[in-house]
Amino acid sequence: MNLHEYQAKTLLKKNDVRVLAGVPVLNDNEIDSAVDSITTPVMVVKSQIHAGGRGAGKFKDSGDDKGGVRVCFSKDEARDNARKMLGKTLVTKQTGPVGKVVNRLYIEEGCDIKKEYYLSMLVDRATSSISICMAFPPRNWSRLTRPRICI
Repeated sequence: MNLHEYQAKTLLKKNDVRVLAGVPVLNDNEIDSAVDSITTPVMVVKSQIHAGGRGAGKFKDSGDDKGGVRVCFSKDEARDNARKMLGKTLVTKQTGPVGKVVNRLYIEEGCDIKKEYYLSMLVDRATSSISICMAFPPRNWSRLTRPRICI
């Protein structure tokens, strides 16, 4: 099963897990209302494709060097980025050179990240078991180094 980030966050929220407020955008007509619904001064426009490395990815023929996850400091900047991303092809390490068309965006509240954790649940069909992987990046971790993983 493949879930987009916004779908996973909807499921978490329905089960009383606190998540940042966000709005999925499926077409150009929804951009303005989605941006206007975010009340924080900083917001993030995120491409929703089934591939990792969205933030480090690049859009084909975009003319800029920005990735598929963009931190925005005004509503106008968020609207502009959303229009530049929706319907465009994002190339990441996992998509290969062909890339994937961004048919969905997720516009989310910004926040001051104090600490990051990464959690993954993997279903092993051969053994009918679930493996849980969690990563705790060290304080000085940069995106160029690998996090420490506890399994």
